[in-house]
Formats: sequence, structure tokens, C-alpha cells
Amino acid sequence: MESPYNYRQFAVLYVDDEEKSLKGFSRAFQDDFRIFTAANAQDGLKLLEEHRHEIGVLMTDQRMPGEKGVWLLERAHQLEPRIIRILATAYSDMDAAIAAVNTGAIYRYVTKPWEPEQLQQTLKQALEFFLLQRERDQLLREKMSVLRNLMIADRLVSLGLLAAGLSHHIRNALVAVKTFLDLAPAKMAEEKVDLDGLRNPDFWKDYYHNVQGQIEKINNLLKDLWVASEHPSFQFADQVKLREVVDSVADSLQAQFAAKQIQFENQVPDTLPELHVDKPKFYRLFELLLRDELASLPVGSKVALSATLVDGSAKPEVQIQLSDNGPGLSPEAVRVLFDPFVLRSDTPAEYGIHLMACFFIVYHHGGKIEAKSQEGQGTTFTLRMPVHPDRTALESNVGLLQKSLLNDALWEKLAASE
Repeated sequence: MESPYNYRQFAVLYVDDEEKSLKGFSRAFQDDFRIFTAANAQDGLKLLEEHRHEIGVLMTDQRMPGEKGVWLLERAHQLEPRIIRILATAYSDMDAAIAAVNTGAIYRYVTKPWEPEQLQQTLKQALEFFLLQRERDQLLREKMSVLRNLMIADRLVSLGLLAAGLSHHIRNALVAVKTFLDLAPAKMAEEKVDLDGLRNPDFWKDYYHNVQGQIEKINNLLKDLWVASEHPSFQFADQVKLREVVDSVADSLQAQFAAKQIQFENQVPDTLPELHVDKPKFYRLFELLLRDELASLPVGSKVALSATLVDGSAKPEVQIQLSDNGPGLSPEAVRVLFDPFVLRSDTPAEYGIHLMACFFIVYHHGGKIEAKSQEGQGTTFTLRMPVHPDRTALESNVGLLQKSLLNDALWEKLAASE
């Protein structure tokens, strides 16, 4: 029966000071496995460091000039804990083998001289165990990612509902303020109030326009978050060329870019397929992203937007990257980048609100958005947008979320755990 495992996917490293043993090992197993060999522990460690992501099994002799086999196994465990470690010993070295087993430094030991057929099975089992570990780790990472996304989605939906409620009540309150401001000049004229008698009539004029502007700003912020969070309102009947969308949005913000001397470069190729999108929201997505760059970058910065087609599956996607050469962000700032109630700098701007609206728009198009940044090296937003969005709404499993309310530090510890 043919094995489901590809034993040549990862290599076997064999370390032995006897040249005859190395040649015999290669000759016996090179048809079944990828083989690396080394004549001493130090050379074996160098090979491990050079090919750490290619090697799945390390088998080493115990008695060698210089460092012993157990020394190499311990270094291998520190370097790549997932590598399967096997110690080859003579009967006289059994105490060392038993000690290595008891300390967890090895997966198994074999006695010399080894039987080719028996060792072949041992190596296959070791590689199978290594591959199973990788599959388990990958599944764990994927499960944690799904749980974390569910938690984020649940929080975003709640915030979207909050935004909708806030928008309704704040709009009602602001309408009253706006009505008062609109009527105030007429009322003062009707009652023949002498504006020249006020301390500074220009102040009241500026105050009036400022309040009007703040009212409009609050309404727009809440509208962005509310509209972006309404999944049923998304319609994907429009087909757009990404480059044209970016050009259009960049042109509308040209004056703001010029005012801050920020250079923007549209690197999106015109050969990309058209995307099926909700056109108004899709345009708004890039407007908010570029406005966020305008708000956060210092004078004289550079911004570039590029895109490539990812066509390796039944659902082709376009990967979009928006990069800048700004001051960058700390790891903690990146972690809360899409939080609407956290600012990215000392200057008060609507970073979180804008980026959360972006998150909603991408999310409801069936895509993903993430940000990577390093202090002093700029920030990059990466969006994965399907060419043909799936209209299936994401569902939040509340019971699962309640059992999974773990903080980011714990997620990272779980991902890195041995």
C-alpha cells in the first residue's frame, strides 16, 4: 500500500565520524530520503544552521572525536525543537542513550551496527511524526486565526451597531444645534441686535462655520462606520478596474498631498482583472486609506500602492499593498491599529474610525486586511480582495467566543509553545 507521506519533502541528516558508515547510510537510503551527512558534531551543527527549514530528522553517532552525539542533539533541540532526533549507539554507550531518552533530548535510539530494513522503518516513522507535528501546528495556527477573527468580527459587529445607534441619536441632537445656528443670524437681524456692539463679530462668524464643520465631520465619521458595518447593504454588481479606482481617489486628494509635499505613486498594473465590488464603498475604502496616510505621515513622505493577482486557487484574489516610508509604528500600536478608540500619534485624528471602516468594507467583500510596521521603517497595509466576492455572511459563534476570550500575548505564547 502506497504511503500518503512524501518522505523526500524533508531531509535526514546523519552524523558519524566513520566515512564507511556515512557512505553506507547514503547508499542504503538515498532512494527513499533526501540525505545530508557530516563527519563530526560541529559540521553537523553547521549543516543544521544552514538547512534548518529543510531537515526533519537528525540521526547521530554518540562516540565521535570532539563533541559527542548527545551534545549535537541538545544543540539541535535548541535550534529547531521540532526536528526528530535519533541517537545511534553501541551497547557500551547504552547509559548515554538512556540518559538522553530520560531528558527528552531524543525521539529514539538505535544500536550499531544498524539493520537497513529496520532503520528504514524507523526513519519513515520519524519523518511521519515530524510531518504530523507540522500539520498539527498548522491546524492550531489556523484554528487560532479563525477564533481570533471571530472575536474581532464579533467586536466589530457590536461596534457597528453602536455606531448606528450613536449616529441616530447624535444626528438628532446636532440637528437642533444646527437649526439654532442657522436661525441665530436671522433672529439677531430681526431684533436689530447691533453686531458691532459684540466684542468680536468675526469670532461669531468663524465659530458658526467651525461648528458647522464639526457637525459634518462627526456625521461623516459615524456614517462611514455605520454604512461599512451593514453587511446586507453590500451589493457586488459593479465591475471596476483597480488602477482606475486608485487614480480617481488620488486625483481627488491631490491638493492635500501637495500641501504636505507627499509623493503618491500608483503602481497597480492595468492588466489586473476587473473586481466585482460595491462601487461606492470600494471607492470609499481607498479614500479612507489614503486620508489616513495624509493624517499620519510627516511632510515630504512617500506613499506607493501596488497590486498583484493571486491565481493559485478556484477563487482568484488580488493582493494590494499600500506602503509608506513614514516613521513606522511600535508593535503595540500595530496591534490596536484598527481599534476606533486608539490614536496612532499624539495628534488628535480619526485614525481608528477610518481604519475600522476600512476593515468593515474589506471584511464584507470577503477579503482580509492587515498591517505590518517597524519603527523607523514605515508601514505597509496588505489587502487580499477576491475577484468574485462570496456573499455568504460570516457568522459569529458567541459560545465559542466566550470560551476563547484570550489576549494577544496568550495567543502568541500558544503559537510559540513547544
